Amino acid sequence: MAEEENQFEEFEQIDFLRDRHVRFFQRTLQVLPERYASLETTRLSILFFALSGLDVLDALEVVDSKVMIEWIYSQQVLPTQDKSNLNRGGFRGSAHIGIPYSTKGPGVLHPYDSGHVAMTYTGLCSLLILGDDLSRVNKEAVLAGLKVLQLEDGSFYAVPEGSENDIRFIYCAASICYMLDDWSGMDIQKAIDYIRGSLVSESLCDNSVTRVPGGWTYCAIASLCLMGRLDEALSPRELNRIRRWCIMRQQSGFHGRPNKPVDTCYSFWVGATLELLDVFQFTHFEKNRSFILSTQDRLVGGFAKWPDSHPDPLHAYLGLCGLSLIGEPDLKKVHPALNITQRAFQHLQQLQQTWRDNAGSCVGQQ
Repeated sequence: MAEEENQFEEFEQIDFLRDRHVRFFQRTLQVLPERYASLETTRLSILFFALSGLDVLDALEVVDSKVMIEWIYSQQVLPTQDKSNLNRGGFRGSAHIGIPYSTKGPGVLHPYDSGHVAMTYTGLCSLLILGDDLSRVNKEAVLAGLKVLQLEDGSFYAVPEGSENDIRFIYCAASICYMLDDWSGMDIQKAIDYIRGSLVSESLCDNSVTRVPGGWTYCAIASLCLMGRLDEALSPRELNRIRRWCIMRQQSGFHGRPNKPVDTCYSFWVGATLELLDVFQFTHFEKNRSFILSTQDRLVGGFAKWPDSHPDPLHAYLGLCGLSLIGEPDLKKVHPALNITQRAFQHLQQLQQTWRDNAGSCVGQQ
């Protein structure tokens, strides 16, 4: 008993270096190290990690929101005058192909310019975090661009030219439809069928239901939750087996699949899945906290994948989200399905209510 108390005290003695994490995300918004040069095409996702990280830290006051909002809108692929590129709508990751800076239409026709489903997701999330009302989002183009990305088996490409197709992009598509309050951009039943085919299988190795890594399991469960179809798509027995599989992913922190080392990001991917399945409270919060904090860089801030590794924006953000899930003081709560703060989610709910009220008024006037 005394040994257990000493272990608990050891967990509690680890300091959370909030101010250094704030500065880490500030630097991420300004300049990135050379080793991140290959991520230029996905700069919008890096911006999301930094902005949402600052939101979780309750430090958005260090951001020039107007400048950030304008830059995000400059990455929107807008329809040309004749709408010949309508089905290529969405948000691109950066201006790497040389499209002129513009936040207003009409768009510029370019053979290689199109939205990217993950960039559209992170772009919309970032606008919500910054308090934007999404009034300049071209919903018609975004949803048209989304619709052409869905394959016959229900999965999604990332871009119209083709790419990997898997549950990650179904999650991005479901999140986009949820945020825009319009599901016309995807065939929900086909997406559910693909999720079931990918998620549910008998495994003789660990008696689980899932054969996909923890991050993909999160995408599957979160997508079904956003669709409002979790209990319809999966039976109680299947859900319980997924709960068991996810709980078994904890050692100190969490790993994504059996025989893999623990990794900071899975404190969110698996933790949020367990939160959505209403069993996160059965995990060991102190062990999880101890591991996450062991990966924070005490000099420059941020969190790394593993202890004694370089911090990076993705693990820094998801490490914070993992701490938020276990109730770390002074961190804003995270919405486990959309992966934004509850504050940003409430802003979205207010916008959606306004849209519905306005739509009702228009109908009433006809």
